[in-house]
Amino acid sequence: MTRLAFAPHIPLWLLAGLAAAAALIVLYGIIARARGSWARGLAFAALLFVLAGPVLVREQHAPLPDVVALVMDRSQSMTVGDRQAQADRALAAMRRELAAQPGLVVREASVATTTNGESNGTEAFAALNAALADVPPSRIAGAILITDGEVHDRPAAALTAPFHALIAGRKDERDRKLTVVSAARFAITGHDAPVTVRVDDFGGDAGGTADVTVSVDGKPLGTRTLSVGKDSTIRVPVSHEGENIVELAAAPGPSELTLQNNRAVVTVSGVRDRLRVLLISGEPHAGERVWRNLLKSDPSVDLVHFTILRPPQKQDATPINELSLISFPYQQLFSDKLPGFDLVIFDRFFQQGILPMIYFENIANYVANGGALLVSGGPEFAGEESIYRTPLAGVLPAQPTGMVTTGPFKPMVTALGEAHPVTRGLAGANSGNTPPGWGRWFRLIDAHATGGQTLMSGPAGKPLLVLDQIGKGRVAELLSDQIWLWARGFEGGGPQAELLRRLAHWLMKEPELETESLSAAIADGELAVTRHTLAAGTPPVTVTTPSGRTLTLPLTKTAPGTWRGSAKVSELGLYRLTDGKLSTVTAAGPLNPREVADMRATDAILKPIAEASGGSVRWISDGIPHIRRVGPGDTASGADWIGLRRNGAYRVTSMSQSPLLPAWAALLLVLGTLLLAWKMEGR
Repeated sequence: MTRLAFAPHIPLWLLAGLAAAAALIVLYGIIARARGSWARGLAFAALLFVLAGPVLVREQHAPLPDVVALVMDRSQSMTVGDRQAQADRALAAMRRELAAQPGLVVREASVATTTNGESNGTEAFAALNAALADVPPSRIAGAILITDGEVHDRPAAALTAPFHALIAGRKDERDRKLTVVSAARFAITGHDAPVTVRVDDFGGDAGGTADVTVSVDGKPLGTRTLSVGKDSTIRVPVSHEGENIVELAAAPGPSELTLQNNRAVVTVSGVRDRLRVLLISGEPHAGERVWRNLLKSDPSVDLVHFTILRPPQKQDATPINELSLISFPYQQLFSDKLPGFDLVIFDRFFQQGILPMIYFENIANYVANGGALLVSGGPEFAGEESIYRTPLAGVLPAQPTGMVTTGPFKPMVTALGEAHPVTRGLAGANSGNTPPGWGRWFRLIDAHATGGQTLMSGPAGKPLLVLDQIGKGRVAELLSDQIWLWARGFEGGGPQAELLRRLAHWLMKEPELETESLSAAIADGELAVTRHTLAAGTPPVTVTTPSGRTLTLPLTKTAPGTWRGSAKVSELGLYRLTDGKLSTVTAAGPLNPREVADMRATDAILKPIAEASGGSVRWISDGIPHIRRVGPGDTASGADWIGLRRNGAYRVTSMSQSPLLPAWAALLLVLGTLLLAWKMEGR
């Protein structure tokens, strides 16, 4: 390629000044009607042209190929029906067509559904922009997107090159969708949590009803009949503290595209309004304040505390009406109001003739019906007045022998205790041959464990902390009154606050302290499964994905009583997990992910931006178009073809230049025009 360029012999500012002066002189001559003004202007022009240094530039060009982006949608919605098969056929055809086009580079990219944060839809244009990020606009021939049309990052401005979309799926599809409009995040245990849902039949007739099945923690709670197309509120009972997993499933509609968006899961955190604890202490002792301080430090606990300061057998001459001590309200506590307490604690309590046996029987029945009982025993527990010699013996898991062991010892966590959530991972606990790092105790009530689970032991492996489940309730026995030494910091103290907190929460059936549990969570595209069990092994977990696929996930023991497993996931929606004994559910993405909001194939989303770029949107079911190259500004689509722009971009491989006029020719040109001007002025 040859072109004209200039290499001035004088500075540009001087050349511009001379040109301006010449223009003024010629203009004045024309206005004054001087002879030869045009010839004088021609002479000036010739002189300025020579001073501008005209040169011929010869360039060798190498054509640069144009670049086209070919983006394949492999998001979750593409798994519906035969969309993926259609898209694969279209992708193969586009590859063949593009390979037959000379001077064209293909940049392929794919887009998948993401499960993190707000990026829960199909971000096709992010993939397209990434594929063309390093390509100059002058070399972009166009872009082809193979998708079902459910794209969630459509830009506001059109592309600078033709954009074409090939839509997989069927026209006029119909589908039912369950949407969680709003849900309570917290609710008081024992009360209902409102969950507002909506059932829509996309593409169908308005009106009608739909059945929605409600389950909490995998337990069915029945079916609700809701109006289609309207918001409806379902009240879900919250039965325990911690996470209550609410699962909602709409029955299939009259014409279903997929069942993936017929389900939703909501997590409602249960909180107790107030915990009512009854603490009955025997005669005052050093450890009494430990229990009181622990329970009073929790603002959510309503503590009722009685200490027996005046046993019935104590006799003196003080008139009854002058005594400051109130009579023990055993009728109200152990008959009328007993079912209203969440936890009953006997701290070094012994039979003093205050409680008739019928009330101990009431307490035993209270436990069997779902109550919680904690017995902290001292020397009196081994004596004739032990509360074990009452109907409570039927619910207590350790029987005293009548002996008391005295002398220093360090409480030990048993092998079972290392796996139990009450004592698992206690700070300072023994591990293998490593002794515990906490202080010593000096008294243990000898007992035989007749049932339950021994989590801590004393000298010679004697039971120290024994837990058991009786009927619907739970019982714990602490066979020493020396835990106050830890609270006082004796020999470094110990984790008494954490141990007693866990113990109380286990008695009140906190989900986080269950010995047998299966939980799952999804973060950063990974499903993490945790199984707690006291068994020696656990079977693998079967995972059912939102699309209905199943996978088997083996679990590995990571700590005593704890087994874990993980797997990569890519689908949005509800995942079901079971090991044959326990089941749970979890969800990937937010409550209403964009990817499953409407899974019908559509051309409406991409049509405006395609037409604005000069491209087109076509359904694959209507036929796969051919590809043509078009010039800039030409029509880029036809009845059975789509166009990619031919830009004609190039790079310069070599360049040379030479003067347009040799020196002698330049001199002749200047002299010739000067002579012509002189001659014209002399006439």
